[in-house]
Amino acid sequence: MGGRESAQYIRDKEIDILIDLAGHTAHSGLNAMAFKPAPIQVTWLGFPGSTGAPFMDYILADPTVIPAEHEPFYLEKVARLPDTYQPNDGDLQVAASPSREDVGLPASGLVFCCFNNTFKITPEVFDIWMRLLGQVEGSVLWLFEGNATAKANLIKEAVARGISPDRLVFAPLADYATYLARTQLADLFLDNNYWNGHSTASDALRCGVPVITCQGTSFASRVASSLLHAIGMPELITTSLEDYETLALRLARDPALLAATKDKLARNRFTAPLFDTARFTRHLEAAYVTMHERAQRGERPASFTVTALPPGI
Repeated sequence: MGGRESAQYIRDKEIDILIDLAGHTAHSGLNAMAFKPAPIQVTWLGFPGSTGAPFMDYILADPTVIPAEHEPFYLEKVARLPDTYQPNDGDLQVAASPSREDVGLPASGLVFCCFNNTFKITPEVFDIWMRLLGQVEGSVLWLFEGNATAKANLIKEAVARGISPDRLVFAPLADYATYLARTQLADLFLDNNYWNGHSTASDALRCGVPVITCQGTSFASRVASSLLHAIGMPELITTSLEDYETLALRLARDPALLAATKDKLARNRFTAPLFDTARFTRHLEAAYVTMHERAQRGERPASFTVTALPPGI
């Protein structure tokens, strides 16, 4: 359907709350939503930022990705979920990991990783990664093999910084189960700065891999911080690249500290909110109820925060 036809269909079905899951990305439904076919229109999940669209009433977020002081930069009113805006399947099981040799990793040595898309890598962060490799003997950096050009350029830039090409290991695209299973072999996930790992960051945490992030000022650069708060690991959040590098080096050089961090992450995986799907669902439902009740009373959209439920709800 075209935008006008879709809008008419939505209006005919008397949809009360219409959710945009794509924003300014592929297969977006914004053309239909521009006709305001539903009384309440919400953007969520697929686009980490404001749509800038006057026909969008709310954006679903959390206190980390959109703190109160950032509200003036959003055209939408902010509906905050109490833990994180990102849903995760708490029942998803991760298969046993393959051997390091099976995925091209050396038999020993610390494994730094970043499985984000290669276009997220900035020169300043890559400089840090190369310095870490230079200071942690036997370590490797495990990256997503996005395409041949990116791989060749990353190797070239590593060599330019005095790092041997064999210190970079590339993981080819794989099905989701295989990707999760092999992720467990990493020791530390090094996040990108301007555009964090989003699903890749929560995948790493699910697989027991600590994520080190540098929190920025935009939605896209605060997602990993949101996830770390939701899994009870705020000590892995930094606010400067200097602190980011210092923390990564400290964990890489202190096996006992790294082991304790992994142990805490493993415990929190089953107790913290990040993977409590039922509780997340109740919070999401509460947000929709609040939006609908305001509309029924004839009130304009307004920012609000959903009250947190106890664990296990």
